Amino acid sequence: MKFNFNSAKPIFLQVAEQIEDAIFTGTFKEGSQIPSTTEISKNFQINPATVLKGMNILVDNKLLEKRRGRGTFVSVGAQSKIIKNRQENFYNDYIVNLVHEAKNLNIDEIQIINLIKRGYKA
Repeated sequence: MKFNFNSAKPIFLQVAEQIEDAIFTGTFKEGSQIPSTTEISKNFQINPATVLKGMNILVDNKLLEKRRGRGTFVSVGAQSKIIKNRQENFYNDYIVNLVHEAKNLNIDEIQIINLIKRGYKA
């Protein structure tokens, strides 16, 4: 994990995003235990409360589950939830803007498809 302490994005959000990325990429497998709040805070010199706040976001989103006395584990189905969420965000963040800009440039649907195909070939 790498944290940007100069970023406008709060550290707890960076913690949540990096753990989510590790689940997405398979670094943290479903059902596996993730490092403890204490381990993360010591390794990266971050306040444990900050790490916990980031982890709790993922618990609230049902990507992580806490097991009393055992630790925090990646929830079964977490990776597919992340993929589904990122696909929806991809549409909202990129496709909507792409279509809007294409219309402004008088680029029709077929031309957009051809440009996308060209991008895949490159």
